[in-house]
Parts: sequence; structure tokens; C-alpha cells
Amino acid sequence: MNKGELVKAVAERTKITLKEADAVISAVFDEIQDTVAGGEKVTLVGFGTFEARKRAEREGRNPKTNEKMIIPATVAPAFSAGKTFKEAVLTNNK
Repeated sequence: MNKGELVKAVAERTKITLKEADAVISAVFDEIQDTVAGGEKVTLVGFGTFEARKRAEREGRNPKTNEKMIIPATVAPAFSAGKTFKEAVLTNNK
């Protein structure tokens, strides 16, 4: 499912226009992105948690030359699924 399909599904489920659904979904995504980029977590009970996770500096290898190199520390966005979400996925994929 892409964003357009999500907008259409939300519009049909909530009986609002496609334009209104797109505005709401875009606002939700923007707010999650801004909050996580600001260093805070976004927790949606039962669905999951969005957060920024720090990755430590580590040693890696260049796959072409097999030469050792240092991969610098970084911060990356992460998502942890909540219990209800995990159970729904497990139940529907048996």
C-alpha cells in the first residue's frame, strides 16, 4: 500500500473527502517526523513507537577492497511495533 492507497482507504472508512484524508495523513506523518527529529518518542498505544536511535561508531570493511574502515556514529529513525500490531500480523500470517 502506498500513500495514495492509504488516503483512499481512510477516506472511504471515515466518509471524508480524499483531500481531507490526504491533509490529515500528511499532518500525522509530518508531526511524527518533526517529533522524532527533535529527539522525542512518539508512542501510539497498541500500534507502536517511533524514535531516534543512536548507532555507535564501528569498524566495517569496504566490500570491493576488503579494506578496514571506520563507520561513524549516527542517529537513525526506528519503529518498534506494539503488542496489538504484532498480534494482528501474527494472526493474519498463519
